[in-house]
Amino acid sequence: MAYIKPFKCVRPAKDIAGRVAALPYDVYNRSEAKKEVEREPLSFLKVDRAETNFDDSVDTYDERVYLKAKELLCGMIDDGIYEKDEDDAFYIYEQIMDGRPQTGIVGCASVDDYLNGVIKKHENTREDKEIDRIKHVDTCNAQTGPIFLAYRSNDIINEVVKRIKNEPAIYDFTSVDGIRHIVWKIADNDDVSAVKKAFSDIDGIYIADGHHRAASAVKVGLKRRGENPGYTGEEEFNTFLSVLFPHDELMIMDYNRTVADLNGLSEEEFLEKVKDNFDITDISDKAARPAGKGQITMYLSDKWYTLNAKADLLKITDPVKSLDVSLLQDYLLGPVLGIGDPRTDKRIDFVGGIRGLEELKRRADSDMKVSFAMFPTSIDELFAVADAGMLMPPKSTWFEPKLRSGLFIHSL
Repeated sequence: MAYIKPFKCVRPAKDIAGRVAALPYDVYNRSEAKKEVEREPLSFLKVDRAETNFDDSVDTYDERVYLKAKELLCGMIDDGIYEKDEDDAFYIYEQIMDGRPQTGIVGCASVDDYLNGVIKKHENTREDKEIDRIKHVDTCNAQTGPIFLAYRSNDIINEVVKRIKNEPAIYDFTSVDGIRHIVWKIADNDDVSAVKKAFSDIDGIYIADGHHRAASAVKVGLKRRGENPGYTGEEEFNTFLSVLFPHDELMIMDYNRTVADLNGLSEEEFLEKVKDNFDITDISDKAARPAGKGQITMYLSDKWYTLNAKADLLKITDPVKSLDVSLLQDYLLGPVLGIGDPRTDKRIDFVGGIRGLEELKRRADSDMKVSFAMFPTSIDELFAVADAGMLMPPKSTWFEPKLRSGLFIHSL
């Protein structure tokens, strides 16, 4: 059963929350992060990516970078940019993108639930990416970027959320990318208890986005336990900052592929080999997204094609092997284009669906050769993979909108 607890939130003053809230640290490369901090000096990105305060001769992972992050965070608190709530509370965080809302509960999830499998994963993590956030959280003594979790919709939680959304919001702003962000506080003891109890009756929580942040938070918690052998389990380092969304409000976007060459094949040879497992239709110069599961659209040399997986492929029942991204990898990218391991092969790149089909065309017309647009993985497919204790192929899901960092801070 899931343990989700309220917490004493450190959060920005109301009138500047929209300026402080920042996209996740890993959305930007170093130069992009520096430009964003120059554009908005109050952006929390200056803490999340504290190397932006140094010239490029200082390595991103230099110890001075983490100390600067701590200094900047403490300075923002001292200057009144941040304030700390004195009561343990949950928060409601709603994001509206293109008229579609998704509404989550902000609270803290359990390190033990992560370790014992109540919090379910669907991706592997890389140690080198974890180390950076471990150092950042440990040095700052705070979790600043929430983990994006999902759960099967619950009537009790829905009722509390619906009622409190009729009250005045503590934040309501629209970020520069057009996403509206609205936050309410769940402070009443009865409501807090009801939400906490409802989560305790849920037997599975799923990491939707933020596997590396979650793994890093857990490792900091384990490190603190080692440093405090008399820990009780009630310390803040035993939990990590999360936003939990009901499954029926989430939208997963496509995560698309583009490949640098045809593996030594002519275009005619390539198309013939593709026909072994896919029915191909030439749709000429008309860009189109896949219409349903088992269909992929492909761009090659000024033409778009639809690829429909043949009947035998659609009969696959394995939760991972039946995913569209697996069908593409196992029956086209691997055997035809020679992409053995998409995690490490330099000939393949991944393009989030938020960038649109034009980006796939642009890449294939410039530095790549052929692009593939995917039908999005469904939340039910994600749950099925995680429930089976299996892992998805890399870059299987793209969630939008992204949670903002610096809007909620969990002090350890």
